[in-house]
Amino acid sequence: MRMRAAIRSIAIVSLFAATSAFAADKVTIMVGGYEKQIYLPAKLAESLGYFKDEGLDVELLNEAAGVDAENEMLAGVVQGVVGFYDHCVDLQAKGKFVQSVVQFSQAPGEVELVSSKYPDVKSMADLKGKTLGVTGLGSSTNFLTQYLMVKSGVQLSDFTSLPVGAGATFIAAMQQDKIQAGMTTEPTISRLLKTGEARILVDMRTIEQTKAALGGTYPAASLYMPTAWVEKNKPIVQKLANAFVKTLKYINTHSAADIADKMPKDYYVGDKDGYVKALADGKAMFTADGVMPQGGPETVLAVLSGFSKNIKGKQIDLSKTYTTEFVKAAK
Repeated sequence: MRMRAAIRSIAIVSLFAATSAFAADKVTIMVGGYEKQIYLPAKLAESLGYFKDEGLDVELLNEAAGVDAENEMLAGVVQGVVGFYDHCVDLQAKGKFVQSVVQFSQAPGEVELVSSKYPDVKSMADLKGKTLGVTGLGSSTNFLTQYLMVKSGVQLSDFTSLPVGAGATFIAAMQQDKIQAGMTTEPTISRLLKTGEARILVDMRTIEQTKAALGGTYPAASLYMPTAWVEKNKPIVQKLANAFVKTLKYINTHSAADIADKMPKDYYVGDKDGYVKALADGKAMFTADGVMPQGGPETVLAVLSGFSKNIKGKQIDLSKTYTTEFVKAAK
């Protein structure tokens, strides 16, 4: 009798576990480099258990460049991307409709670094004829690099963009002089500044510095998804918004040290103090509520229009590139 009761109990537990697993909404999200601090909300939400709290089974996949993550989404491999909002504008010009459903940041968190081997480079204009590192061709780092160069009076044909990713691959490319300058994020920035191998040419880690460089608030890191998928799966999107808005509130109400403690140790790249300092200096880039900053989409359109043949002359309906429906209803 005891044996039968035990077997029955195991069967009930197993059935309950299977039912619970089946009940969770499965979503796969590609992150354009989840070790980058600009995309920290993705891994932090997972670490804090906020996805599970919403009954979500979220799989985070890593991709070095946002443009590659975007392609995976368009192919239907993933349902969403944690990447830069500017892809939503760029894709509409190509007849593809995607929208930011949670806006993580209001500044790019990017820096144009120049190798210390080139002390004569004082401005973006001085990079004419040079090879500049970006995460990927067609990536947001590529967009911003092209804009800053054109703004400085340099033609797109007068410099080379080389995809080198971020982290160790970016650092190696600069050490080997494959790139003379490049755009990257934390913690790569701090690693190169600490060794003295690079210095800052253009800093877009704060809202004030971003306005100086780009002419306004620049909404960057976000969760964006195909508009058609969002319309068909509103309950799931709302759960994602709930989890991410809670995460943004956590970032806004906790110290950089508290946040760092929730992240995988290998993200520190052997320098936790440096990681914490970089996060403390830059975490003001994150929105407190996931809402698109006012005037931000217009700045993004102006930046892309400044260099992109794809955007120039096209009628872009910015209202279709983002939605605040879910973040404003977040619990």
